[in-house]
Amino acid sequence: METRNHSTQIYPEPTVGALICNSHNKVLLCDSYKWPGFYTVPGGHVELGETLEQALKREVKEEVGLDVEIKELLSIQQVIYPKEFWKKRVHFIFFDYLCTVVDESEPKADSQEIQSVIWVDPKEALNLNIDRYLRHFINRLLDRSLPFLVSWK
Repeated sequence: METRNHSTQIYPEPTVGALICNSHNKVLLCDSYKWPGFYTVPGGHVELGETLEQALKREVKEEVGLDVEIKELLSIQQVIYPKEFWKKRVHFIFFDYLCTVVDESEPKADSQEIQSVIWVDPKEALNLNIDRYLRHFINRLLDRSLPFLVSWK
């Protein structure tokens, strides 16, 4: 991923995030140096010529080594100068997707963007150190009925 200098950002950047559920109805959370002290989800910038869905699958594969099936767009968030992010003057538009793993292989942190990963119950995730954007994303999932996740199998 290219390094961006905050002074060069002219427009908001579209980014994608994946709230990945496994067959045990747990979600994957990641530790990333870009969100120091907070759990996050795999994802990143949309590259020129990519659809949001292509970018999401690519970012998840690069960061945690998983193939995912995209279920639905759960949330769109405006993220303007987030204090939790490692760069202070950035403006993102988050397209947050609910996904499931294609198989039950274990995620592997890429050690560049993602330092470690955990599977956690979505309700328990709300008790962890997560930023307001991930909190909103998880609450969108919890607003739904979790048993519908099992019905995707």
